Amino acid sequence: MLVWLSEYLMQFDSNFAVLQYITVRGIFSVLTALGVSLLIGPAMIRKLNYHQIGQVVRDDGPETHFSKAGTPTMGGALILVSIAISTVLWSDLENHYVWIVLLVTVLFGAVGWVDDYRKIFHQNPVGLSARWKYFWQSVIGAIAALVLYYSAVSPVETQYIIPFFKDVAIDMGILYVVISYFMIVGFSNAVNLTDGLDGLAILPTVMVGGALGVIAYLAGHSEFSAYLNIPYVVGSGEVVIFAGALAGAGLGFLWFNTYPAQIFMGDVGALALGAALGVMAVVARHEVVLFIMGGVFVMETASVILQVASFKLTGKRIFRMAPLHHHFELKGWPEPRVIVRFWIITVMLVLFGLATLKLR
Repeated sequence: MLVWLSEYLMQFDSNFAVLQYITVRGIFSVLTALGVSLLIGPAMIRKLNYHQIGQVVRDDGPETHFSKAGTPTMGGALILVSIAISTVLWSDLENHYVWIVLLVTVLFGAVGWVDDYRKIFHQNPVGLSARWKYFWQSVIGAIAALVLYYSAVSPVETQYIIPFFKDVAIDMGILYVVISYFMIVGFSNAVNLTDGLDGLAILPTVMVGGALGVIAYLAGHSEFSAYLNIPYVVGSGEVVIFAGALAGAGLGFLWFNTYPAQIFMGDVGALALGAALGVMAVVARHEVVLFIMGGVFVMETASVILQVASFKLTGKRIFRMAPLHHHFELKGWPEPRVIVRFWIITVMLVLFGLATLKLR
């Protein structure tokens, strides 16, 4: 929105041209979302407490979590509001990638909101049934994948890129839709599974989202993409504004979500943020790199799959409890230790993922 305003004001003062630069708007996007989060966060926490919108703790979880019952939840709404305000203010609203990633994020957040609502107001720890949750995730994810496929203007936008290889770009055709669908829906659920400890999911999301923003910016710049030998995706650079908003909103939320948490994001935040990561990776054509940088989310999801498969096939459990962070809790690790160590792992994975841009 402010891009249009700056274009008008440039006729009076050329200094407003600075707002035409994606990098400048990306920085302001971070600061705006962070400011909005810090500004309205306390009021939201008070309102959630007043209406007794508190966390419902499952009775099959670790006993140390029972004390968290009643902590305000649905704080993901704070993240989504901050992202939406900042993105609309600082991005070029004529860019279709911005609208796709923003709408997918909001719609997945709506699915999570229904899930949280049922958990809280119906006092049902399960919330929205898995069948209906997956159905609506699938509808939104499939539509987003189809829109991205049919709006592609160059072959590279639907090719599958393999890191570490300069000239490996596989033409996927309609399979692009299938892969994109699984990226969006899969990472939505992966972040949701990871969101089990105070701050555990949000900071890795910020780091991975920020890195994907950098990759999208490089992919959308003809000279940088040529130098790095990565796909040049026209218009993808504008996604860095959304990534900045995600990072700022996430850091603002972490201010209140750090151990011991004053508020939880709930499914309204976790499902939305995971889907956002999936869309950004698809737009930047770096799905494999997302699997590397989001390794913590992948490990958490894999631990659940392995646990269920092992128990059904052999009657034995691999982990003391899944997802993986609960396993380490039951081994005696204090919650802050699990959280910080998973953060450290994410830092290393994100750096390695960024290194793949040059290791080709």
